[in-house]
Amino acid sequence: MTAQFQAIAQRVGADGTVTPLEVQTLRQECWPDGRISQGEAEAIFALNRQLSERGPEWTDFFVEAIGEFVINQMEPRGYVSEANAAWLMEQIDADGKLGSLAELEVLVRVFERAQNVPLALKDYAVRQIERAVLEGTGPTHDGGELEAGNVNESEAKLLRRAIFAPASERPAAFGKNEAEMLFRLKDATLGADNSPEWKHLFVQGVANYLRGYSDADAQISRQRASELQAFMADTNHGIGSFLGRVARSRPTGFGNLFDDGGSAPSPDESVAATQDVTRSDKDWLDAKIGADGKVDEYERALLDFLAEQ
Repeated sequence: MTAQFQAIAQRVGADGTVTPLEVQTLRQECWPDGRISQGEAEAIFALNRQLSERGPEWTDFFVEAIGEFVINQMEPRGYVSEANAAWLMEQIDADGKLGSLAELEVLVRVFERAQNVPLALKDYAVRQIERAVLEGTGPTHDGGELEAGNVNESEAKLLRRAIFAPASERPAAFGKNEAEMLFRLKDATLGADNSPEWKHLFVQGVANYLRGYSDADAQISRQRASELQAFMADTNHGIGSFLGRVARSRPTGFGNLFDDGGSAPSPDESVAATQDVTRSDKDWLDAKIGADGKVDEYERALLDFLAEQ
């Protein structure tokens, strides 16, 4: 960190506020080359915990800087490492709570901008977002509000952003952990002043998990991304060697390159195959709905939707 960055950080930490001009100076001092060091990222997190007020300029800077460090400071860029995932969770948990909505925003943004993240961070994000929706209060980054005890429109929007993000459990679709979170949120807020958008999201989300199609190749692991990056950077082999290696390894995306019969199912066939609810999924749904011995309005709306489909 530069001396100027340290001086500003100390001044901001002393009075608990940061002006737009100070944010601009911080941005210039710690980010002249577009890279964030771990020391700078930790200092930015520490500052965020000390602030009593967080304006939009600070939140934008915080989210952008921490997201850049977590996602792009280790190769391959765009894939969050196990170490960076552990670091992010440690920073958020440093004071034993989700310290600010800026921390929630950076967590969601990592999932929106990364190609993939470790499973531990996916599970952690589900818990933190659920907790924020149930217990959080205060203004969100886009001008909405978090309200404890219910699910309002802003909170439903936040849930949708996180769950459909590229690095979520099941990109552009709902995974089992996320569907179970929706049930827990529904049970915890029954009878509360919930937004109509929440019921819509609950029905859509659980039905999507049970019957929705998601591309199994939408995400690749960080290790596989590293292998592909090294492969593409290898300039010591000709096109013949390249095709030979493709034929031997047949990575995802080249699966039908040398087939003569087209035995793999088409995308339409894959989508059709996912439309039938499996026995295990039906058992899961029966257990969720039957847990309290009655069918509430959300579960009735879900069952009606599934019947129509």
